[in-house]
Amino acid sequence: MYRAREVIAALFNLDDPLRVIFTSNATDALNISLRGLLTAGDHVITSSMEHNSIMRPLRDLEKSGVGITIVPCDNKGFLDVRDVESAIKKETRMIVVNHGSNVTGTLVPLAEIGGLAGEHGLLFLVDAAQTGGSCPIDLQADRIDILAFTGHKSMMGPQGTGGLAIGERVTLDEFIPIKTGGTGSRSESEVHPDFLPDKLECGTPNTIGISGLSEGVGFVLREGVEKIRRHEMSLTERLLEGLRSLSGITLYGPRDTASRVAAVSFNVDNVMPSEVGFTLDEVYGIMCRVGLHCAPSAHRTIGTFSEGTVRLSIGYFNTEEDIERTIEAVNDIAKEA
Repeated sequence: MYRAREVIAALFNLDDPLRVIFTSNATDALNISLRGLLTAGDHVITSSMEHNSIMRPLRDLEKSGVGITIVPCDNKGFLDVRDVESAIKKETRMIVVNHGSNVTGTLVPLAEIGGLAGEHGLLFLVDAAQTGGSCPIDLQADRIDILAFTGHKSMMGPQGTGGLAIGERVTLDEFIPIKTGGTGSRSESEVHPDFLPDKLECGTPNTIGISGLSEGVGFVLREGVEKIRRHEMSLTERLLEGLRSLSGITLYGPRDTASRVAAVSFNVDNVMPSEVGFTLDEVYGIMCRVGLHCAPSAHRTIGTFSEGTVRLSIGYFNTEEDIERTIEAVNDIAKEA
């Protein structure tokens, strides 16, 4: 487990591996952060492109007196940092955003938001579920206080793994653990330990899963995040180019691959996303995700609520042949519509 903490700390440029906390997934990590740091009277700023893993805990906290401002993004999913700054008030304690949208792939300017949070003495919490392992993330350069990650996506680990990387600016007394219990340390005391990682971890860990995550992150470090991103963006550019050339296709999100991750949402005119997804799977053997992607606010932002979109997610092991087959398949579906 310590080796896993070391490789994850190296991936995100965190000096102290003991500030890597293991959880069951990014949702768990976000709940630990939001519920452990926000109390009645606090105010938090987020964006209209967030996943329900942020929105739902915030809505729960709102019932107990936490104020929320949702800054609207444009129809490509872009967040204007000036709008974030305008939302800051004296009660504001935290800014929380996803790094990359799971709907449009749109990236937010981490360093700009981190700098803004630092200037105003605010905590900066980042949901890196879509970007950890596939986009460069530097906790120190980007001034991120808390990074939530999941293991089973671009960090190449198994499902049921994830965690937090907690920057040095976050003091231990700020975090109230939402779970306490056995840790294997300070067993003589009935009071939960107050040091990391034990303060935010309890019970028997998913040691096998964490071992798998350690190997996955080791692979990412050996390959290099920049190399992985170049490959994924090359394929994404070809997919966007190919889909854009077809008739009857609506694409969502940024045109420029430098502003996005390898998640591509589209719709076929006069065909429900669910029907497109079923055909891609059953006829062509191409897996995708359809609907609202657990992000209804994002779909309202881009104008695709309530049917949603078809989303294709490109990974490091996809090939140019995969992309060409996908473009041909979507073309066939559009022609038959």
